[in-house]
Amino acid sequence: MSIPNDVRQDVIKRLARDYKFKVVGDWFRGGVCPGCGKKEFFAHAKEPWTVKCGRENNCGWSSNVKELYPDAFANFNERYQPTEKDPDATANAYMQFSRGFPLEKTRGWWRQGKYWNPNAIGKYKGTATVKFDIDRANSISMERFIEVLKIRDPEDGVVKPQKAHFSGKFRGMAWMPPGVELDKIGELWLVEGCIDAIALNLKGIRAAAILACTNYPEEFLKLVPLSVKLVWALDGDKAGKKYILRHAKKATEAGYCCEAAIIPPKGKEKLDWNDAYQLGWLDEKGRITGFKYHGELLMAKSPFEKAMIIWARMGVNHFAVDFGMKYYWFALDLEKFNKARDTMDEEEAARQSGSISQIANCHFEFLYFLKSRFTDESWYYAKVQFPHKNTVVKDTFSGGQVAASAEFKKRLLSIAAGALFTGKGNQLDWIINRHLSNIKTVETVDFLGYAKEYGAYIFDQVAIADGKEYPINDEDFFEIGKHSIKTMNKSVHITIGNREDYKPEWKDNLWNAFGPEGFAALTFFFGSLFAEQIRAIQKSYPFLEVVGAAGAGKSTLIEFLWKLLGRDDFEGFDPNKETVAARARKFSQGANIPVSLIESDREDKSKVRQFDWDELKTAYNGRSHRGRGVKNSGNDTDDQPFRGSIVITQNNAVNASEAIMSRIVHFYFTTETQTKDSYRAAKELESTEVKHVNYFIRMACLAEKSILATVKEKAPAYEQQLSTISEIKSNRIAKNHSQMMALVDALAPLIGLTDDQHDAVISCFTNAAIKRQAALAADHPIVADFWEVVEYLQQDGTDLNHSRNDKTEIAINLNDFVRWANIKQQTVPPIQDLKKHLKQSQSRKFKDVKVVNSGLEQNKSIRCWIFETEGKQS
Repeated sequence: MSIPNDVRQDVIKRLARDYKFKVVGDWFRGGVCPGCGKKEFFAHAKEPWTVKCGRENNCGWSSNVKELYPDAFANFNERYQPTEKDPDATANAYMQFSRGFPLEKTRGWWRQGKYWNPNAIGKYKGTATVKFDIDRANSISMERFIEVLKIRDPEDGVVKPQKAHFSGKFRGMAWMPPGVELDKIGELWLVEGCIDAIALNLKGIRAAAILACTNYPEEFLKLVPLSVKLVWALDGDKAGKKYILRHAKKATEAGYCCEAAIIPPKGKEKLDWNDAYQLGWLDEKGRITGFKYHGELLMAKSPFEKAMIIWARMGVNHFAVDFGMKYYWFALDLEKFNKARDTMDEEEAARQSGSISQIANCHFEFLYFLKSRFTDESWYYAKVQFPHKNTVVKDTFSGGQVAASAEFKKRLLSIAAGALFTGKGNQLDWIINRHLSNIKTVETVDFLGYAKEYGAYIFDQVAIADGKEYPINDEDFFEIGKHSIKTMNKSVHITIGNREDYKPEWKDNLWNAFGPEGFAALTFFFGSLFAEQIRAIQKSYPFLEVVGAAGAGKSTLIEFLWKLLGRDDFEGFDPNKETVAARARKFSQGANIPVSLIESDREDKSKVRQFDWDELKTAYNGRSHRGRGVKNSGNDTDDQPFRGSIVITQNNAVNASEAIMSRIVHFYFTTETQTKDSYRAAKELESTEVKHVNYFIRMACLAEKSILATVKEKAPAYEQQLSTISEIKSNRIAKNHSQMMALVDALAPLIGLTDDQHDAVISCFTNAAIKRQAALAADHPIVADFWEVVEYLQQDGTDLNHSRNDKTEIAINLNDFVRWANIKQQTVPPIQDLKKHLKQSQSRKFKDVKVVNSGLEQNKSIRCWIFETEGKQS
C-alpha cells in the first residue's frame, strides 16, 4: 500500500534518526535492530511500511511503522475531510493508510459515518467513522471510530475509551464483504471485527465478522451450509479463547465441523488479523498452518489429546503440557512405540505408547527477567494461576530458586497458597528452558519518580517521558521507547490524577489560607519534580524550611502540597526516630520527590540523640548521602546519589553550620495573620480529596521541557538581580532563591497565577533571601548564649580572657568558662555543643584553638579558643 507523502517523509526522518539506517538504493539497511542490537534492520526507503531484522532465525524482530509511530498516522479527521465529490474521504484514508487496504479492491465495502457524544472528554466530542452495514434496510450497523473517544459515563462518572458504536440489534448476526457465495466455499473463518474480516478476505480466506466475541451468529449461520467448515478465529486474548470454545461447542452441536485459529502474541503484544495482514503473514502458508495449530491446541479436550497434537507437530518424545491451568508430563515409551509401529500408523502407535501424569496443580509462567543496573541484583518475574480460582499471583524467583527443583517448590508454595510442584528436576528444567529462552529483560529502579538514566518519570501505574504518557502494561512494566522499565518500590505510594477529576479551585483556597508564603512552599514542591534536571543544569537544588508557632498551619500546608504530588495523608518522618539504615532507605525511595523531615530540632535534647544536619550537605548537589558496602569479597561500595529534595518542617528554626544554613530557603508562618476566611480556606484544603488535585503532578511532568527551559533562561537573570541587593552577600543564597523565582515563572502559566500573585511570590522569595543572609550573620543560639554568659561573668568581675593582647583577641579556656559559670549559677550548653558551634561565631570571629601564654596566670600555658574582639569584626 502507499503512504501519504507527508506521513512518508515524517516516517523516513524518524526511522533514520531512531535506527541509524543507511540508504542503499531503494532500501534502508544497516539499522540497529531493537530486538537484538545488531545492524541488520532494514525497510523499504520509498514505502517504509514494515521494518524487519534480517536475522530471521536468530531474531526476526519486525514491526509495522504504524505501531512504531502511531501519532504520524493520527488526525485523519483534520487531514482528510469529506467533500461533495468524495463523501467517504476520511474513512477511505483511514482504511487505506492506517489499515493497509487497497481501495480499488474494497471500494463499496464500507461508507463514512459520524458519531457525536456530549459526554466525550477532550477537544473533540465526535469523530468520523467507518460504517459497516449489517442490515441496512433495518438500520443495523457497526461503526469503527477513526479517532478513539474518551466517554464519561453519566451515571458513575467513569471515563472509558470507546472505539466503536452499534446501531440496532445485531445479536445473532454477522458481517461479510459483499460478493461471497456461501454455498460455494469449503471453509469460513469467523473473526471478531469487520476490519479483520476484510484483511482475511483480501488474502483469499473467506471470513465473516461476528461483531463481538460474545455474539454467537445464530441467524447468520442459517445461511451457511453444514458442509462449510467453520474456523473460529477470534482474538487470542482470554475472552477470545473462552468464546472460541463456547461457540465451537454450540456450532458442533448444530452439525458443523469446527476448527480454530489463533495468532500467538508477538513477544507479549496481542495481534489481530489486520496486524497479520500488514506484516505479510497471511501470504505465508506456514504461518496459516501455525495459526491453526495454536487453535487446535486450544480445542484439545484433555491433556493427553493436547500432548498428541504437540507430538505430531514437534516429534519430541517427552515434554511438559499445560492444560486447564495445570502442568502435566508426557513421556513416550520408545520400545513400546517401535513395536506398535509394526502393526499400526505412527499416531496410533504413539497413543498406545504414551503416558501422561500431573506434575503441578497450578500453572506458572515466567514473564521476564528483572535486572537492576543500580544494585546488580536480578530476579525472574512469574505469574501463577489456579484451575478453579480467579486470582493471579505475580512475584519474583531468584536464579537459585529457578535452578533447583527443591528450592523452586519451596518458593512456589511461599508466594501462592497451595501451589505445589511435584515434578522432578529434569521436568522443571524442560519447562524453565522453554520459558527462559529469549526471555525479555526488564530493567528495574528501586525508587519512585524521575529516573534520569532513562529520562522518564516512573510511577505506579503511569510513566511520563518527553511529554508523553506510557500506561503500565498487562505484565506490570513500562515500555518507553527502547527501554522496558519496572519500579520495585513498595513503600511510597503516589497516585497520578486525571484531568476529568481535577478541581482547580484549590489554588484560591491555598492563597486565602497561606498567602504568597504558601505559594512559595508550593513552588519548592513543584520544583522538586525537576530537581534532578535542575541539578544537572545548575549543579544544586536548595532545601526548604517551613517553621512557625504551633497552630500556624504548617502541617495543613505540607500535607496539602503532598496531595498535589499524589501522596495522601502524609507530612513526613522524624529522622531522630529512625535508625541510620532506615533513614538512608527513606532518603532513597523517591527521585524528584521531596524527603520531608519533621520535628527534628527539639528543645528538650536530653531524651533523644539529635539528627546531625551536616548529613544533608551532599544532598544539596545530589551526591550520595550515605555509602554502604556491597556484600561481596571485594572492596565495592554502593554510593547511591541523592535524587530528591529536602523539606524541613518544625516549630524551631534549624540551628546548624553556615554550610547548611546557606543551603536553606526559609519561611516562618505565624498565627497573627489568621482570619476566619483563612481558617475556612485551610479547612477546605484539609478536606480536599487527593483525586481532585493530583492531576497537578501529571500536568507538571508532562510540561517538563517548557518548565526546564524557563528555569534555564530565568534563573541567571534573577540571580543577577538578587546580587545587586546590598544586603545579600552570599552567592549561594542568591542562587538558591533565584532558582525558586524562575520556578514561579514556570508555575504561573501552569496553574493560572495572576500577575499580582506572581509578583507577590517573587517578592516573597526576595525578602526570604535578605532574611537568610541576615540569619547567617547572626550567631547560633548556643554561641549567643555562650557570649551572653561570658559578658555576665566579665561584668561580675570574673575575667576569662587569657590573651596578652586583649585589645584585639579573646582567649578563653572552655573548662574555666564552665567552672565559673557553674559557680555563678549560670546555665551553659554542654561543652561538646560549644566545641561544635563556636567555630561559627560571628559576633567575635573564631581564629584558632591553641596553647597561649596566659595573661591571667603568670608563667602558665593554657589551651584556649581564640576569637577576635568585636572591634576586629569584618
